[in-house]
Amino acid sequence: MTTIIRPRITEKSGIMSEKLNVYTFEVAKNSTKDSVSKEIKTLYKVTPSKVRMINLPAKRVFVRGRRGTQSAIKKALIYLKKGDKINLS
Repeated sequence: MTTIIRPRITEKSGIMSEKLNVYTFEVAKNSTKDSVSKEIKTLYKVTPSKVRMINLPAKRVFVRGRRGTQSAIKKALIYLKKGDKINLS
């Protein structure tokens, strides 16, 4: 089972990747820092210097006159050394 679901491409994550060399990925609920780090090594051939995990809770939203919920997700921030890059496109 893969732990990385998809890259999380937002305005904030774009700025972080350009200036701080930090990349954001949406990961599986049961993934750990170690499993994410190993998968980044195999998929993108770079070694992360640090991995941070964030749990975003589900939110209630109101869109087009209807109530709903926004799914809870887990995301990982991947910190790389100065020369390393990940090509997400």
